[in-house]
Amino acid sequence: MLKQKRQLFEYLFMVADLAVVSAAWIVAYGLRFMTDLVPVDKGVPEFAPYLSMTVFVWLIWAFVFRRMGLYRPMRGVRRTRELWVLINANALAILLLISITYLFREKSVQFSRLVFVYFWALATLFTIVQRTSLRFLLRELRRKGYNLRYILIVGAGKVAGDLASRVRLHQELGVQLLGCLSKCGDEKRGSGGVPVVGRYEDVKKFIGRTDIDQIVVALPLEDHQMLPTIMEELKDSLVDIKIVPDLYQFASLGGAIEEFEGLPVISLQECPLDGINLFTKRVVDLVVGFALLVLFSPLMTLIALLVKVTSRGPIFFKQERVSFDGTRFSIVKFRTMYTNAESQGPGWTTPGDNRITPLGRILRSTSLDELPQLLNVLKGDMSIVGPRPERPVFIQEFRRRVPRYMLRHKVPAGITGWAQVHGWRGDTSIDKRIEYDLYYIENWSLILDLKILWLTLFRGFRNRNAY
Repeated sequence: MLKQKRQLFEYLFMVADLAVVSAAWIVAYGLRFMTDLVPVDKGVPEFAPYLSMTVFVWLIWAFVFRRMGLYRPMRGVRRTRELWVLINANALAILLLISITYLFREKSVQFSRLVFVYFWALATLFTIVQRTSLRFLLRELRRKGYNLRYILIVGAGKVAGDLASRVRLHQELGVQLLGCLSKCGDEKRGSGGVPVVGRYEDVKKFIGRTDIDQIVVALPLEDHQMLPTIMEELKDSLVDIKIVPDLYQFASLGGAIEEFEGLPVISLQECPLDGINLFTKRVVDLVVGFALLVLFSPLMTLIALLVKVTSRGPIFFKQERVSFDGTRFSIVKFRTMYTNAESQGPGWTTPGDNRITPLGRILRSTSLDELPQLLNVLKGDMSIVGPRPERPVFIQEFRRRVPRYMLRHKVPAGITGWAQVHGWRGDTSIDKRIEYDLYYIENWSLILDLKILWLTLFRGFRNRNAY
């Protein structure tokens, strides 16, 4: 029954996707040749060849969307994740379409390149709007009791309780808990208040019930020796079987399940900033960094002159910091202290610190002393957005007393970051800074980077904790 429902919704989403993509192709033709957005110099081509291309559009989009997992069940998937996959899927599909049209093109038929540009933008927009609307409709139906999925949990420990809490928190997923099985079956309720309806040995009795769509095996670590017996009982079951291993307590960053030559591998510590994501972030850093350097160059020239004429010493201040994968680099700032500021050793600045120059107080409070770090960004030492880099001498102290501190070095350090735009900078709680830094790493996306850049304009320059 559950498989039939899944196929029905898969066809529903596929039909909806292909319908809006077809509409996007037709609208793209209309925008190019039926409007005056861009003058048509070579005459309006016949619509028939463009209409015939919809067959290739259907085949390509259906193939790409399926290969990228857009027709898998997504009840528990974050919407931002689905939208990001949609953007990438449309980009890949349009490249395949362009390749096919140029591979099989005839001299009598020349497809407009501008139509493809319009089509890519419209297909991305239409599929995002369509998917968002359809997901919203399904969530509302589930809240009203339609399209529900009933599950039984095998296990009554912390894992089962956490699973139950998440199910209750997201009623829009349409998942209803029928109860859980425990080792003894004597207790009335397990962890998280889930009603206990039997023992592990009773799992076979529940298999034939028509109201169970899925059985989730969520054994506590101390009961894992019973897993082979339970799976033996479930081997002929027609309902969906899922396992939630009691391993997430050991996961420190971005846990996920991978595959190695057909063998599932559970990753307990992984960063989303890898491969194409890291490359994309670097490209954005180069573009934004260069643009900001050009934009702020007159201001930086003025600050450099003021630093030079107001106190003795160099204009720039270099200091060793730690960035991506623990690599060390020399960070560049405008000098805000007198040249002998650390003659007594490194230390944090304090209110009224007499080591800071008068101009330095202004630069530090407005974060203008950080502008030369754009040079570090262009060199590849750091990124525009990321956890603030710290000095090696302080890292040794923090890693001993702050749990998971070193995980912040799994991404490039940044000029601004999630912690900084929320006020956790300077002499503030290191624990809160790590909390925000790890949130950024676990939830990284290009959209989040752009959001932080936008918030930096309003929150990131003024630093009330700078002394």
